[in-house]
Amino acid sequence: MINQQLLNPKSIAVIGGSDDITKPGGKVLYNLIQGKFKGELFVSNPKSHEVQGLKSYTNINELPETDLAILAIPAALCSDAVRILANEKNTKAFIILSAGFSETNEAGAKIEKEIVEIINSVNGVLIGPNGIGVLTPNYHGVFTSPIPNLNPQGVDFISGSGATAVFIMELGIPNGLTFANVYSVGNSAQTGVEEVLEYMDNSYKEGVSSKVKLLYLEQIDKPKKLLKHASSLIRKGCKIAAVKSGSSDAGSRAASSHTGALASSDAAVDALFKKAGIVRCYGRQELITVASVFMLPELKGKNIGIITHAGGPAVMLTDSLEKGGLNIPHIEGKKAENLLGKLYPGSSVENPIDFLATGTAEQLSEIIDFCENESNEIDAMAVIFGTPGLSKVFDAYKVIDEKMRTCKKPIYPILPSLNEAKEEIKEFISKNRVFFPEEVLLGNALSKVFYTAKPAETSINLPKIDTKTIRHIIETSDNGYLEPGKVQSLLDAAGINRAKEFVLETIDKAVQKVKEINFPIVMKVVGPVHKSDVGGVVLNVKNEEQLIFEFNRMIKIKDTTAILIQPMLSGKELFVGAKYEDKFGHMVLAGMGGIFIEVLKDVSSVLSPVSKQEAEKMIKSLKSYKLIEGTRGQEGINQEKFIDSIIRLSALVETAPEIIEMDVNPLLGTSHDVIAVDARIKINKIV
Repeated sequence: MINQQLLNPKSIAVIGGSDDITKPGGKVLYNLIQGKFKGELFVSNPKSHEVQGLKSYTNINELPETDLAILAIPAALCSDAVRILANEKNTKAFIILSAGFSETNEAGAKIEKEIVEIINSVNGVLIGPNGIGVLTPNYHGVFTSPIPNLNPQGVDFISGSGATAVFIMELGIPNGLTFANVYSVGNSAQTGVEEVLEYMDNSYKEGVSSKVKLLYLEQIDKPKKLLKHASSLIRKGCKIAAVKSGSSDAGSRAASSHTGALASSDAAVDALFKKAGIVRCYGRQELITVASVFMLPELKGKNIGIITHAGGPAVMLTDSLEKGGLNIPHIEGKKAENLLGKLYPGSSVENPIDFLATGTAEQLSEIIDFCENESNEIDAMAVIFGTPGLSKVFDAYKVIDEKMRTCKKPIYPILPSLNEAKEEIKEFISKNRVFFPEEVLLGNALSKVFYTAKPAETSINLPKIDTKTIRHIIETSDNGYLEPGKVQSLLDAAGINRAKEFVLETIDKAVQKVKEINFPIVMKVVGPVHKSDVGGVVLNVKNEEQLIFEFNRMIKIKDTTAILIQPMLSGKELFVGAKYEDKFGHMVLAGMGGIFIEVLKDVSSVLSPVSKQEAEKMIKSLKSYKLIEGTRGQEGINQEKFIDSIIRLSALVETAPEIIEMDVNPLLGTSHDVIAVDARIKINKIV
């Protein structure tokens, strides 16, 4: 829907423009004039014949034809204005700054819908309503300030919140962050974050388009579109970071399974970002710090050299980097000794390389050259250089700038003296440089960027399963939890290895069937949701006498319809599950079972379909992965078979999207096998 009339209009009309620059209509007109818009600029104000030195049309009907209209008039007047502009003035692009639409009440939502219908009828584009507008190198179509330095190779920023967009730009500009385009989509009545990103993907030109995209989302209405175009852009060489607000999931509902309790809507967002390769941030400052990392050469290895003339910040940076999984390698040897000889007494080159508060720009240059040319252990440099205010540090910042231009290894400048060195910093960023005012924020961001995986494969080959049997079971079953026999059949059809088991209603059949699996056995009630809470699970039943006693006791438990009998198996408890999340599709979860899921909630999640590579990353990302590998003399778990269980469960929910909740808990894992012991499946055919 994004068109050239929005991106590069030859004419713009401000509807509701005024001389009062404290109001949106006045400020947006002021910004357009100050930004030296090269096309024709029109104004419509029913009470003025001249506004900010421009002729004002008191009646919209008198306006010339215009490519783009920016509306800053009451919501109730917008639909009539849009109708005239679209049908009579050949306007194909609209930015509505006004509030009072769907975010307010039903009457506002009705007006908003009517406006969208009018604009769609002429194949036009709408940004807003209820946003701050659009910033491009061609025009400053916003009613706010500051106006950032617009650079085609700066950051593309798409925000669902106008105020948040302003606050994020205010944080980034002083750090030297430049912007290419800014879209404040407001209510996203027609065009949301997903549509703008789609346009950026479809129109991407190597060497011309910005390679850095920042997103602020308050909701994700089209997750599959977001996934498709974000991952496509990243494969083309772009980098994307996003904040999705509302991560606390305060409105999560009570769930009757582990999967339901763990797979919140925010977990679905997290899974989507991981699959797309988006770096997820949780605040404005983190987003800006990650964006600044993006603007520098990509970190290729984990080893960081810290160059500093202040001990404390270097220690804090070391802590944050190592906590994030990056390394600060020890530096020693003859070359290091030669470097030390060029520094003042008391300096250290062990890494952090501390050349003291009295260190000079020349010494800084020597250290950077050493890290660049003499040390194979270092992949990038973090340079901390501030000032106590005793002297100017223009020469040191000049060295950092020059080395950033010539060194192949990335250099991350940490310039903490925001007041004492403000003149030097101003000159530094005037050279199109970003910097980091705070070392721990940089350390955290650098680790997060380094460990964010690339997008998942576009084509995922799931294992072949018995789709005919699966569809028959689903189509002939009622909504709700499936009976154990059907659950077993679905697991078998999906090829998920399971323990042999029987569901029995009488003690006589129980005594007969147990002969096929032998003692010891496990007994579980069929019916009650939480079996263990009602005494509905008995382990290690060793003989027929105990079998009869427990059967007679358990069959009397409320809501019990039968007793399930399985062989008593041993192994480490594992867990896999799936949950359907509206709009996102199925999330597949995996982790250790038992206390690891009950208390620690140590699970990984991926949006289905799940590739073998994704399943492998899932289990390796678990905090309990050491137990899966095997530790302290204990044997590990057969990871290939655990991975196979995950991808077969993904294949099952792809074949049967009606499955809205599924737990396989526990699976018992040994070094030889992974066997499903218990499972619950809930379906809803309305999905």
